[in-house]
Amino acid sequence: MDWLGVGLGVVAGLALFLYGVGRLAHGLRTVAGDRMRALLERATRNRVMAVGAGTLATAVLDSSSVTIILVIALVDAGAISATRALGVILGANIGTTISSQVIALDVERYAPLVLALGLALAALGRRDTWREVGTALFGMGLVFFGLGQIGGAVEPLRESGSFAEWMTRLESPLAGASVGALATVVIQSSSATLGIAITLASQGLLALPAGVAVMLGAEIGTCADTLAATIGRSREALRAGIFHLAFNIATVTLGLFLVEPLTAIARGLGGDTARQVANAHVAFNVAGVLLVLPFLGPIAAGLRRFVPDAAPSGSGTRVRAGRPQLGGATAIDAAAPDA
Repeated sequence: MDWLGVGLGVVAGLALFLYGVGRLAHGLRTVAGDRMRALLERATRNRVMAVGAGTLATAVLDSSSVTIILVIALVDAGAISATRALGVILGANIGTTISSQVIALDVERYAPLVLALGLALAALGRRDTWREVGTALFGMGLVFFGLGQIGGAVEPLRESGSFAEWMTRLESPLAGASVGALATVVIQSSSATLGIAITLASQGLLALPAGVAVMLGAEIGTCADTLAATIGRSREALRAGIFHLAFNIATVTLGLFLVEPLTAIARGLGGDTARQVANAHVAFNVAGVLLVLPFLGPIAAGLRRFVPDAAPSGSGTRVRAGRPQLGGATAIDAAAPDA
């Protein structure tokens, strides 16, 4: 077994994947970022609309982190209330499952076509909008190509008994979740973690219980960058970040005890193992949102008690640090390319 060759192949594919996600996110943010910000400002009149807005924004922006960090910026600026922001954060957790569904498709075969179309639009587009659309398509093509590279690199591992034994250990929910969380924190992309898990599953190298456990861990790891975005922000913004972390920890903890029912649901939805991992991702996030959605009011009240407003300064004016700029890409460009 040429372990060095396999490792370099996976690293190369992961590098292409991450760079592609970055280009895709940049293009989509430039084209639709302001529209999504306006949507989030308008569509938060009730919790159901807030969830829908968060789902749509994450699907369009291709990143739950971008959506949540944008929400934190809007809360910090007083554009939306913290209670409505909680609904958007729940919606972002649903929206991020769309990328896992796309990854589970046999998308790498379309990589050359998408790359060529994106490059043509980026180079020849007469308007900035078309050039940014080309950038997004080129990034999507790199994502597909990177997944294909990872898939090709891991093929020799089918013959490795030691690797198969190690992957079997990931079927332990705690071990699989730990690997998923650590991988997501290190590479700063839950989409990449799920992409690798789904690719391994498509190669027959990762069983469904292990894929579900890794997926659960990725849900924890993705909280790192959104928590970082709350540093220096208002107490309202901090509450939104804490809610994201607490929600993911609570639902993942519950999910670790319910791995078997979750895998049974995923198998019942059909498809190969790769598709079943993606289906488990959808089922888990939708169930978590439905479980918490009716209690957003009490949760918001609890967060206000846990993170009380800052004491007013001597002048009676509340001191706030680092208010983000909402008029451009500043508030969302700091987001990692995470879905």
